[in-house]
Amino acid sequence: QVQLVESGGGLVQAGGSLRLSCRASARTSAMGWFRQAPGKEREHVAAINWTGGSTDYADSVKGRFTISRDNAKNTMYLQMNVLKPEDTAVYYCAARSTKIVATSPALYNYWGQGTQVTVSS
Repeated sequence: QVQLVESGGGLVQAGGSLRLSCRASARTSAMGWFRQAPGKEREHVAAINWTGGSTDYADSVKGRFTISRDNAKNTMYLQMNVLKPEDTAVYYCAARSTKIVATSPALYNYWGQGTQVTVSS
């Protein structure tokens, strides 16, 4: 069983930046970031394969967010720049048992507890 712990959330003004981290208790394969705003479904934000050589981003965050990982530290990151009020949500990290990038939450086996990101206008 892999445990995931997110950190780095907080309150920031529009146009600002935050960096989320997700530390895994053991080695993982493909990983991803998802977010869920009140009253909305959980949605894909970004995903990365085992090597970090393949990534995928939701259209809404392309050019603003960057996903990366440091396998030596069992840690994944999400650098979020030019934040907008519509980015406000609980952000979750997830890991799956295969190496291939995936965008559907149903394809992930392990989840963190989530970290709140609030962007004020």
